[in-house]
Amino acid sequence: MKWKAYNELAWTDTILAPPGTYQEEATFYIQILNKILRNNINKYPATMLHLGCGAGGHDYHFKKYFQLTGVDISEGMLKIARETNPEVEYISGDMRTFNLNRKFDVVIIPDSIMYMANIADLKKAISKAVHHLKSGGVFLVTTHIKEDFQNNNFAYSGEQGDTHITVFENNHIVSNSTYEATMVYLIRQKDKLHIYNEIHTLGLFSNDFWLNIFRENDLTINQTDMNHLYDKYLLEDDRYKLKIFSGILKSQIGDD
Repeated sequence: MKWKAYNELAWTDTILAPPGTYQEEATFYIQILNKILRNNINKYPATMLHLGCGAGGHDYHFKKYFQLTGVDISEGMLKIARETNPEVEYISGDMRTFNLNRKFDVVIIPDSIMYMANIADLKKAISKAVHHLKSGGVFLVTTHIKEDFQNNNFAYSGEQGDTHITVFENNHIVSNSTYEATMVYLIRQKDKLHIYNEIHTLGLFSNDFWLNIFRENDLTINQTDMNHLYDKYLLEDDRYKLKIFSGILKSQIGDD
């Protein structure tokens, strides 16, 4: 995984989005999870596996409610996550192939499943997530669905001391099942400007396709819309819809 954004530029994450900015989103997830947990799991605190945990912004809030383990492929992001949340266990791993030989009450992928840019990788990631889930455990994933997705432009900014950062992001559909997120970083340090850019290719799948994957993995799923999360970053009067799929594992499925 060679993206600059998650390696040599990972340090910008806490300036652009410090942990406090994740509170609204994390609280929304916690409310969904707790509603299901009360009905299905009696042991507290529940254990949570967070796949694609990034720099630990969500975990800053999750750790108050769950016994938490985070997994990410980016060492740059994990370094920040460990500094932000020293009490959380963080493990380097690829969500398509990792194996912790443990089961969790909750497995959550709130921010990174879009990086599964083809069907094979997406199926591997969901299968691995379910393999780490206890029978009756709760699964949650946030994603776009193809029916709702459109091309968009965003701008993010933050500053700390003599460092000011602005990031422009363009989302553009490039095929029936992928879109590109083109990112341009403008980083000013002591009035010296550095410019970085890169293109991330991400997956885009239909609502029915998602539901079929969940059925294949014996997951009973509910759907919740979360469409306002990025409104303040949109540059035009556009929309950026997100779908939360959450539910329980009906029975334990073995790993290949």
